Amino acid sequence: VLPSPLVTIVNNGGKDGSVVADEVLQKSGNIGYDANTGEYVDMYKAGIIDPVKVVRTALSNAASIASLLLTTEALVTNLDKEDKKKRSVEGAVR
Repeated sequence: VLPSPLVTIVNNGGKDGSVVADEVLQKSGNIGYDANTGEYVDMYKAGIIDPVKVVRTALSNAASIASLLLTTEALVTNLDKEDKKKRSVEGAVR
C-alpha cells in the first residue's frame, strides 16, 4: 500500500490524511477511504478500483525519466529573449 497518494487525497478533502491512512492500514480486506463520502467502504463494492498495471507503468516511467535526468551530462533548452538579457551562462556553448 502506498500511503502518500491516500494522504494527499484526504488532505485535499479537508481532513487529516495521516490519521485516515493509519486507519486504512489497520483495517483488513478491501476496506479503504471514500473521499467523496468521508466513509470507510469496501473499495470493490463501491467501484473504486486503481488498476495495478496503470500504477506500475506510471511509476516505472517516472523512475526511467528520473534516471535519465540524473545521468545526463548536459541539458539543451531554449531561452527566451528576456532570459538571455538577464544572465549569461559561463562556459556555455553558444
